[in-house]
Amino acid sequence: MPYNSLSEFVQVLERAGELKRITHPVKAELEITEIADRVMKSGGPALLFENVIKKTIPVLINAFGSGKRMALALGVADIDEIAQEIAKLIQTRPPKSFKDKFHLLGELMKLAGIPPKIVRDGPCREVIHREPDLNILPVLTCWPGDAGPFMTLPMVFSKNPVTGTRNVGLYRMQVFDERTTGMHWHLHKVGARHYRQQKEQAGRMDMAVCLGGDPAMIYAATAPLPDQIDEILFTGFLRKKGVELIKGVTVDVEVPASSDIVIEGYVDPSEPLRREGPFGDHTGFYSLADDYPVFHVTCITHRAQPIYPTTIVGRPPMEDAYLGKATERIFLPLLRVTLPEIVDMNLPVHGVFHNLAIISIKKEYPVHARKVMHALWGLGQMMFTKILIVVDHDVNVHDLSEVTWIAGNHIDPKRDTVFVEGPVDVLDHAAPILGYGSKIGIDATRKWRSEGFERDWPEPIVMDEKTKKYIDSMWEKLGL
Repeated sequence: MPYNSLSEFVQVLERAGELKRITHPVKAELEITEIADRVMKSGGPALLFENVIKKTIPVLINAFGSGKRMALALGVADIDEIAQEIAKLIQTRPPKSFKDKFHLLGELMKLAGIPPKIVRDGPCREVIHREPDLNILPVLTCWPGDAGPFMTLPMVFSKNPVTGTRNVGLYRMQVFDERTTGMHWHLHKVGARHYRQQKEQAGRMDMAVCLGGDPAMIYAATAPLPDQIDEILFTGFLRKKGVELIKGVTVDVEVPASSDIVIEGYVDPSEPLRREGPFGDHTGFYSLADDYPVFHVTCITHRAQPIYPTTIVGRPPMEDAYLGKATERIFLPLLRVTLPEIVDMNLPVHGVFHNLAIISIKKEYPVHARKVMHALWGLGQMMFTKILIVVDHDVNVHDLSEVTWIAGNHIDPKRDTVFVEGPVDVLDHAAPILGYGSKIGIDATRKWRSEGFERDWPEPIVMDEKTKKYIDSMWEKLGL
């Protein structure tokens, strides 16, 4: 179901017993983080802080922090429903008649998404601050070593200055003062590419930052979409309804009219970068301070009664684990378009998604696992994966005890490991150079004689079915 506001989503969470309202006064500095961290790690509910000291806007956190809430955010009973729908669309057989072609066109349009609708006014403009002050927002200072308060769930809207194509990304923003923030664009991100392209042009880069609205839009901003897929269209696909967009008050950027808060402004590529960070990041360590562009605020608009959505990151498990797991499930069918031999994938939460990936494949030829490794390192954000473990199709990649057992037994370290060098995540503090380092692939599949393995490969120990069924029938009599 599409949500018309973040408040609507809050009501759904509350009816489902998935939200706790906090009326006790708390500070945005450190205190909300400590409360939320304990709740996240214990598998607790979403939290709505209604009494943030010196602020009037309530804070919503941990709204995506369970599989159930993630499904509610995207309007489904289970995230796998979305994956199954995508799989159905991309597995459509070639058309044999005009009628088939017409049907196929309709199916492909579903996958592309439902186009947005431009509107003249919307709830995000119920209040307009032409003399903006970021201090009205309850921005969290998350951890003691943070350089200051950071927005952690801002949807950043930018345009390619040459083609005009849109990008919506989720980039943290350190609040420097009432009218400026950092714009934490990693060099591999589309927003950073727009910035570099604007640098080759003349003038400022109009931008807008949205907070709240339909949670499907928040998720879409985190999704590793190919450059040619617009996040607004993808949101339309998820919510089964086009997104209503409204042009900014002071910038030439269209934003979702249902947003709770819109921060308009610009980045000027001609001005010096500014030191941003450190920040307690999703790796569980502080990302180091570095120089990034400055975002200048020109206007703030918001609903009459907005909600400020935020999250915290740190040592996993955290709320972002469920956003990442949703991506793992939703994008698996798309991954199989390029690599149909892939059976399943697990990006373990404690592997912080770019450090470890476990892939099961239907092995069809010698050193097939190596082909899969190199292909994955060449696909979008999979290029950041530091450790890739490839196992056979009959291994449950989500059972880490089984993966450990198989990998420990199936590999010869010298023969079955592959080292490559290339781009790594900017947050990888172990890399010798920022954004550049090494990666390892581990082939934990059964080895074939055609791969140069000259011994017999042993079978795993499994009890025969007849004995198992007999013991099942007498189990209660054993008193065990």
